[in-house]
Amino acid sequence: MATETRFDGVRVRYDSAKSYDELVAALLADIGEQPVPINDISAAPGDWHSYQHAVEKYVGPSGFMLFAVLDHGVWISKAGIERKVLRVILGNPLIAITMIRHDVTAGLFAPVELLILDEGTGSSLTYVKPSSLMVVEPNRPLLEAAEALDAKLAALAAKVV
Repeated sequence: MATETRFDGVRVRYDSAKSYDELVAALLADIGEQPVPINDISAAPGDWHSYQHAVEKYVGPSGFMLFAVLDHGVWISKAGIERKVLRVILGNPLIAITMIRHDVTAGLFAPVELLILDEGTGSSLTYVKPSSLMVVEPNRPLLEAAEALDAKLAALAAKVV
């Protein structure tokens, strides 16, 4: 039997005078240009302390690292949509654990995702506020940790746009 829980996500959009390519470059300069081999790091022997140490060397100035990039612009062009669209998956397991320890289902939305769009005369960066996705039932410690993530993500977005 399936159980459904309704909740509202909050979409946040930052418009930028930067070109699409400039915005992508600014983001990747902060979070890294190559995806972090997180599965390899996780599979290595050791305790939490050694895991933290291994992860920390990949963390960018804003506290995030790159997990994956999906270039929607490449495949949507085959359907006649000529637009640059990049989905970026970024996060930090050391931040994620601050939420997952209070509700393991918060892991459904960690790491987080951004969408960078070419807007013609500039670009935009859009994401869904993590706390609006993770906190669907009263849970004060989870809310506090998720709101800290909201603030870090907003700071990164403001920095790169």
